[in-house]
Amino acid sequence: LYAANSGLIGGSGAEGESADADAPRLVPKSEEVRAAAKEGEEAAEGKGKPTPKGEGGDKYASSYYQMEKEFTSNLRDSVHFVQVGVAISTPYDSRVIENLKTHELAVRSAILLALGETAEDDVFTADGKTRLQKRLAAAINAVLKEKEGFGGIANVYFTNFIVQ
Repeated sequence: LYAANSGLIGGSGAEGESADADAPRLVPKSEEVRAAAKEGEEAAEGKGKPTPKGEGGDKYASSYYQMEKEFTSNLRDSVHFVQVGVAISTPYDSRVIENLKTHELAVRSAILLALGETAEDDVFTADGKTRLQKRLAAAINAVLKEKEGFGGIANVYFTNFIVQ
């Protein structure tokens, strides 16, 4: 449903275009802004070999946003708690990150609710953490869809993960 509504699949016309002109647009890799662009230029000037451009990978560029404060929550039916740092990615333009910043309080609340519903078994395995990442992405997208009419969050990444 998300993919169809966002223009990722289905007959929405040109790939990546949205029926709503104000909706965020997918950013092709050719328009990607690299964080280390200056370092690459220095390498090209004889200070080292430039990194070759790879084939394949994601078709669209990713923009990242790291939430400043970490999240601490009790786990469901457990004496343990979890503390996580979260970063978020989107293949869409800067409007998704702007929406995320605008509604950060609501997003933080949704993340804390999702963490509180997490079973102890899910935080001790890689598969459980992957499921948690997907649940967090869905929770964030739900908030953004409610507030802005468009989610756009592709992935959630843990920048730290502590269980006590």
